[in-house]
Amino acid sequence: MMAKEDSQKAFTSIHHVIDIDWLREAFYATRKGGAPGVDNRTWKDYEANLEENLQDLLDRAKSGRYVAPPVRRKHIPKGTSTTETRPIGIPTIEDKVLQRAMVMVLEPIYEQDFYDCSYGFRPKRSAHQALESFWQQAMDMNVSVVLEVDIRKYFDQIDHKRLREFLHLRVRDGVLLRLIGKWLNAGVMEDGQVHYPKAGAPQGGVVSPILSNVFLHYVLDAWFHEEVLPRLGGRAFLIRFADDFVIGFERERDAERVHAVLEQRLSKYGLEIHPTKTKRVPFERPRGHGKSGTHRPGTFSFLSFTHYWSRSRRGNWVIKRRTEKSRLARCATVIDDWCRKHRHLPIQEQHKKLSRKLQGHYAYYGITGNSISIARFRDIATESWLKWLGRRSRKAKRSWEWFTLLKKRYPLPPARAIHSIYHVANS
Repeated sequence: MMAKEDSQKAFTSIHHVIDIDWLREAFYATRKGGAPGVDNRTWKDYEANLEENLQDLLDRAKSGRYVAPPVRRKHIPKGTSTTETRPIGIPTIEDKVLQRAMVMVLEPIYEQDFYDCSYGFRPKRSAHQALESFWQQAMDMNVSVVLEVDIRKYFDQIDHKRLREFLHLRVRDGVLLRLIGKWLNAGVMEDGQVHYPKAGAPQGGVVSPILSNVFLHYVLDAWFHEEVLPRLGGRAFLIRFADDFVIGFERERDAERVHAVLEQRLSKYGLEIHPTKTKRVPFERPRGHGKSGTHRPGTFSFLSFTHYWSRSRRGNWVIKRRTEKSRLARCATVIDDWCRKHRHLPIQEQHKKLSRKLQGHYAYYGITGNSISIARFRDIATESWLKWLGRRSRKAKRSWEWFTLLKKRYPLPPARAIHSIYHVANS
C-alpha cells in the first residue's frame, strides 16, 4: 500500500516481515520436484525437520551469518542447435526458500512501479497477454514498422553495480540488500570448479526474474515511456516479456531514430544487442485488393510465434500468428527423441504420457489462427510414435492394418485452439 501511495519512497526497514510463518509459506511455494543444488539436499530432506531448519535459516539470514553457496550450473540445448546451450543455475533448497521469501517482499513494491508493457515473470501476467496486447495496439495504431530486438546473453550481462543502484532507489533495507549481494556474488559450480562471474544473474534462481525485471524497468521501460515517447513524431508502443521485446511504430522515421539510439542506451548499462537478430521490419497493413494486395509486408518472431498479415474469414487484413519454424522443428525433435527412448513402455502408458505432451503443446501454441501448425505437430507426433513402435523388436513386423487399429484405439488428442487472442476482430 505504501509503495502505491508514494512511488518515490525508499523502504529502509522491511526485513521484519520475514519471519517463520513467512519462510514456511515460501518453502511450500517452492517446487517439490526441483533438482537439488550443490549440497544434494532435496525438498523432502528439508521438510523432515522443517521448523528447526527454518528457524536456523531465519537466524542466519537476519544476523548476516548466512553464506550463499555456489549455484550448480547445468546446460540445456538452445533452440534446435546441437552445440549451442543455455546455462541454467540450480540453487540449494535453502537458497530457493530464502529467495522466494525475498520475492514475496519485493514483488508488492515493484508491481506498483512496473509498466503495463512488461509481462514476463509477473503475477497474473502471461505470454499470451503480451501477444494479445501487441495485436490490439498494432491493429489500432496501423503500425508501419516493428523493431525486433534481441539482447545477447542478457542474464549473463546484468551489471551488479548498476543493479544495486537501481535497487537502492526503492529498497534500502540493509538485511535485504546484503542477501541480494551475497546471491549475486555466490559463484557458479561447473565440472567441480567454482567460478565467480562479475556480472549476471543465474538463470534458474528464484530471485533472478524480479531482479532482471527491475534492471530492464529502469534501463528500458522507464526510458522508453518517459524520454523516448514524448520525442516521437507519431505513436509507438513497447511490449516486453523478460528480455524479449518488440517496439511497434506508426512512423518509419521514429523507428529509425529509436533503432539508432537503442544500442547506445543498452551498452551504457553493459548490455549488447545481437547485430543479426535485431532488425527493423516493414509491417504496414497490405494495401489493395486480392489475396496478397499490392504491398507485401515482412514478418517477425516474438515469443516463439511468427507474426504476419493475412486475410480474415471476412476478408479483412489482420495480423495472424503461426508457430515459428525453428520452434516447431525443436518440438518435433524432442517428441521424436522421447518416442525413441520410451518405445518399450506399455503402449497404454506411452499413449497417456504422449497425450499430456501434446496437450501441453496446445496449451501454449493453441491460439486462434495457428490451427495448421498445431495440427502439423500432432501429425509429426503420430508419425514418430508409430515409427518407433514399429522398431520395438527386430523380429516383429507391423502391418498397416495394425497401425490403423492402434490409432483408432489410442487416438492422440486433436489439435485445438485454447487461447482466442483475436476475439471478435478476426471472426
